[in-house]
Amino acid sequence: MSLHVEATDTLSAWRPSTPEQESLRQAYLSYLDARADACERACAPGHLTASALVLDSTERHVLLTLHPRVGRWLQLGGHCEPGDVSLRAAALREATEESGMDDLRIDPLPVHLDVHPVTCSLGVPTRHFDVRFVVRAPAGAEPVRSDESDDLRWWPIDALPDGSDDLVPLIASTHSQYESQA
Repeated sequence: MSLHVEATDTLSAWRPSTPEQESLRQAYLSYLDARADACERACAPGHLTASALVLDSTERHVLLTLHPRVGRWLQLGGHCEPGDVSLRAAALREATEESGMDDLRIDPLPVHLDVHPVTCSLGVPTRHFDVRFVVRAPAGAEPVRSDESDDLRWWPIDALPDGSDDLVPLIASTHSQYESQA
């Protein structure tokens, strides 16, 4: 199965907790229907990306990276690669590469979607259609900063660094998902 087909299946199966997220889900599905290359970095109008909200074993801390090009603290994640078999696999690969931690566990379905303008490796303005998953680190896991980050650290979920207000809806979606499953 291609990443494109898998992305369509994943987003078709997911039921977001808010009308805004449902609207984005429908937009993503329409974009996937219109663009066979929607999961490829080379798709200049925009492409799907996969990211991970990495929580510690207590689920009271989130691992954030100080992104060198953006200059802000962000969740881990990035572009889908040709070898990725699913958005979930891409998010887990990115989380593992960027955190340096093994034995991460990822939830089966996304928790949040976000579209944002960016000038990425294409060198031209584009959009990232980000599909976000929750990833849990094992107890005692310590991150190791990679070359893809200026800094990497755990932050209390209720005391995020300045300039990271855009992570609040992602974190809220995580809690909404668990409440709807209870």
